[in-house]
Amino acid sequence: MMLSKTDASAAPLRVALFGAGRMGAIHAGTLDRHPGAQLAGIVDSYRANAESLAARYTVPSLDEDAVFADATIDAVVIASAADSHPHLIQRAVETKKAIFCEKPLARDLNAVRSVAHLVEQSKLPFLLAFNRRFDPDFAALVSRVREGEIGAIEFAVLTSRDPSPPPIDYILKSGGIFRETTIHDIDVARWLTGEDPVSVQATASSLTSQAMSDAGLADTVVLTMCMPSGAIVTINNSWRAAYGYDQRVEVLGKLGMLQVANRLQNGVTKMGGSGTWNANPEPFFLERYSNAYRSELDYFVTAVREGSLISPTVSDGLKALEIAYAAEESAKTGQMVALV
Repeated sequence: MMLSKTDASAAPLRVALFGAGRMGAIHAGTLDRHPGAQLAGIVDSYRANAESLAARYTVPSLDEDAVFADATIDAVVIASAADSHPHLIQRAVETKKAIFCEKPLARDLNAVRSVAHLVEQSKLPFLLAFNRRFDPDFAALVSRVREGEIGAIEFAVLTSRDPSPPPIDYILKSGGIFRETTIHDIDVARWLTGEDPVSVQATASSLTSQAMSDAGLADTVVLTMCMPSGAIVTINNSWRAAYGYDQRVEVLGKLGMLQVANRLQNGVTKMGGSGTWNANPEPFFLERYSNAYRSELDYFVTAVREGSLISPTVSDGLKALEIAYAAEESAKTGQMVALV
C-alpha cells in the first residue's frame, strides 16, 4: 500500500510484525517508538513468543490469516524464519500490503527469482533489509565517494569477521558463508561502486573446527570482484575473530583513501609505559548495527507514507545472491567465474 500525502499526515502506518526473535524484538521497539507508525500486532510460529513480545508493547498477538484479512493493516515487517519469507511475501502482495523483509528473500536462487518477479510485477513498496546501507559510517563513506572526494574508485577492501561460526545445522539451512555473510559485503560493493562485477574469483577454507571441516563447510573466504570500470573489490570473511565483530572498509582512489574503522565497545584509551590499549570492537551485529536497524525501518515507514522510492529493492537481493552463487562456484572449481 502507498499512502497519499493527505493520508500520510492524517494517520500512522499500521504495521504487522512477523517474527518475535532477536530481529523481531528490535523492530517491535522501533515501530512502537515511531511517530509515523503503529504496531498493529505480532505473529510468530511459536505463539508464546508472540504473546510475550506483544504484551511488552500492549498490542495483540495475531495469526497470519488475521493480518492478511485486515484491510486496515498497511504494511508487514517480515523478520520470521527464512523459510517463511516467500509465502509471506506472496500473501502480502495478494493483499496489497507494503513489505519490509529481512534477508534472505528465500533459501535458493530459483525461489528468489520467483519472489523478485512477483514483487516487481506488483509495484508495491518493498524494502530488503541490507542494514549496512543504513549505518551512519557506511552511508557517509558512500556519500563522500560519490562526491568525488578521492576520485574514481580504484580498489576497495571489505572486511567482515564474526566472533564465532553459527551452529552447523543453521549453516546447512542458510546455504553457507557466501550466502549468509559474504552477501552483505557483495551488496555494499555494488552500492559503493554503483557497478555489478564482470567476474568473481573466490577461495575458501574450513579452519574453525574439525566439525566444520568434516561437514565440508567453509568458514574463511576471500572473494575478488572485477568491476566494469576496472576497479577491484576484495572481500574477506571469517567466522572466527577472537577480538570481536570486525567490520571495516577501505576505499582507494587517485586522490586518496577513505576508511570505516571498527566501532569499539567504548572510547577509552589507556596509555602507559608498556604500551597503549583500546577496547575491542563491538561483540556482534546487534550491537554494531543497532543504529542501522532503527534507521532502515524509519526510512521504510517514511517512504511508504510519503510515496517515495525505496532502496535497496528486491532486485538488489537477487543480484547479490547471484554473485554469491558465482563465488561458491569459483571456490569449488578454483576458477574465475565470468558474470557477463
